[in-house]
Amino acid sequence: MLNGKTIAFLVAPEGIEQVELTEPWKAVKQAGGTPKLISTERGEVQGFNHLDRADTFPVDATVEEVSAADFDGLVLPGGVANPDFLRTVPAAVGFAKGFFDAGKPVAAICHAPWTLIEADVVRGRKVTSWPSLRTDLRNAGATWEDQEVVICASGPNTLITSRKPDDLKAFCQAATDAFSG
Repeated sequence: MLNGKTIAFLVAPEGIEQVELTEPWKAVKQAGGTPKLISTERGEVQGFNHLDRADTFPVDATVEEVSAADFDGLVLPGGVANPDFLRTVPAAVGFAKGFFDAGKPVAAICHAPWTLIEADVVRGRKVTSWPSLRTDLRNAGATWEDQEVVICASGPNTLITSRKPDDLKAFCQAATDAFSG
């Protein structure tokens, strides 16, 4: 269902919650899509299993080398450090915002909505996240819901959000459904 579609996965050089990268990545591949790892630096990124270092993954391109026009959708994995770093890099924030400007689906899990808050794209949207982001999201104009997956189509694009790794099955299904159009 994703044949011919390329999905960007935007991550920081380290601090990515590994399962929130690898499970959606597998789901995109199993649906026939092509996932691409985008970061702020070339080389490899470091995944984490909560606070412990896990595997490394090769970067396909940097945010300066690509744009939303190159992709059919965006996945933002979580981990506390990952989106906290991304929201400080204007090129990363602009890359994520480009998907909203282009009307392309975005899927963000756990702490990943921090990057979307910085991009000012959650105002008026229904979302979920790791519970500690609830106040941040409300202050940014979003309506926060405690659900395993929230699909919001009341904006320029479809926005899929989930709370945590336990929600990955529902998150991956909703994301691949949205990416398929």
